[in-house]
Amino acid sequence: MTAARPERRFPAFRDLVRSSPVRRVVLVAALVTVGLVTSAAAASAAPTDPAAPSSPTAPATGDTVSVAVNGVNGTPSSSIVVLLGITLLSVAPALLLMTTSFTKIFVVLSFTRNALGLQGVPPNQVLAGLALFLSLFVMAPTVSQVNSDGIQPYLHGEKTFAQAVESGGDPLREFMLDHTREQDLALLTRAAHQENPETHEDVSFATLVPAFLLSELRSAFIMGFVVFVPFLVIDLVVSASLMSMGMMMLPPVMISLPFKLLLFVLVDGWGLVVTSLVGSYAGGG
Repeated sequence: MTAARPERRFPAFRDLVRSSPVRRVVLVAALVTVGLVTSAAAASAAPTDPAAPSSPTAPATGDTVSVAVNGVNGTPSSSIVVLLGITLLSVAPALLLMTTSFTKIFVVLSFTRNALGLQGVPPNQVLAGLALFLSLFVMAPTVSQVNSDGIQPYLHGEKTFAQAVESGGDPLREFMLDHTREQDLALLTRAAHQENPETHEDVSFATLVPAFLLSELRSAFIMGFVVFVPFLVIDLVVSASLMSMGMMMLPPVMISLPFKLLLFVLVDGWGLVVTSLVGSYAGGG
């Protein structure tokens, strides 16, 4: 038994196939679909234009480190200020010893203590502290001029570092020249096998600083001698008195020390010494 054809089983389908308008619509739809698929395939298979060559990129560089020297409006940056401050603190002891009145004041105070016969009183820390603040008192005008001529203009960006060093060093140079003997300058100049400077401006710092120290030590030793003389007289009087009384086994220092202290207090010894030290810097040399 053969299977029935679709047209016979479904009469509606048979009518749809036989109608000519439906055939034309189906045919047109099929042709349009085939055309779209063909054009899409052709478009996808068409070759693309080659891309234009691009310029080569620069090779990558490593990390770089930069330090900003100048700050806002030409002022030095904070890092430079901190660096200069640390550097100044590291050389401050040498500057304090070599270019100020500290050396002379400390030596004279030490002579005064030894003349009294007191080996550890006042201690070195007390003498150094007193010498430091007396030095600040003596050097106050010079330090103020250094600050106004060199430090402040540099911090405000008005001068370069080299200009600030030159301007700030002039007041300190004048202070040392005013208290340096010409004989000491000539001595150091001959020792360095240099020609004699015609003016004070021609004297180099390398010659001026040791000459200033020699002059300060000479002045300190002269003042120390003056301080020693009255106490030496007391020692001689006490020793002669003990010898005349036959008390040779009694140390003269034990007897003379109270008299030295009494004399030093009665004449206001510390005031005289400090006044003499400060007064020695009132004028040149």
